[in-house]
Amino acid sequence: MADLSSLKDLGTAAAAPASSAPVHVKKVDAQGRSYATGKRKDAVARVWVKPGSGKITVNGKSFETYFARPVLQMILQQPIVAAAREGQFDIDATVAGGGLSGQAGAVRHGLSKALTYFEPGLRSVLKKGGFLTRDSRVVERKKYGKAKARRSFQFSKR
Repeated sequence: MADLSSLKDLGTAAAAPASSAPVHVKKVDAQGRSYATGKRKDAVARVWVKPGSGKITVNGKSFETYFARPVLQMILQQPIVAAAREGQFDIDATVAGGGLSGQAGAVRHGLSKALTYFEPGLRSVLKKGGFLTRDSRVVERKKYGKAKARRSFQFSKR
C-alpha cells in the first residue's frame, strides 16, 4: 500500500509542469534578424525582419514598385500597422510562385510570423487580426471528364 501511494504522489508532481501554457521565445539569428516563411495560394515568401528605419524590399525592389497596386501595398503593411511598429523594422522578402495577389498575402503571412519571432509580445495582437493563420484556399484541380474543375462540357441533345 505504501508503494502505490508514493507512485500516486509522483504522478501528480510530474503532471503539474506539463499543464503550463506554451512559452514563446525570441528567435533571432547571428545578424539580429528573425526569419519566417509565409504562404498563400501557390506563392511562398521568405521574410527577414531586423531593427531599422522601416525600409521594405521585395525581391530586391522597394515594395511600392514591386506591388504597384495600393491594395497590395495595404495588405503587406497590415501586420506592421496592427502592431503599431511603423518605421521600426527593416523588412527584406523574397517571394516566388503564384500571382501578385497571392504573393502579397504570402509576404503578409511571413512578415506576421517573423514579427512574432522577433517580438513574442505581438503574438496576441497579430493572432487577433488573423495575420498568423495561413489562408488554405488553393485552386481546385481539374477532374477528368470535365472542362475545368467542376464545369462540364456543353450538352448536345442532337
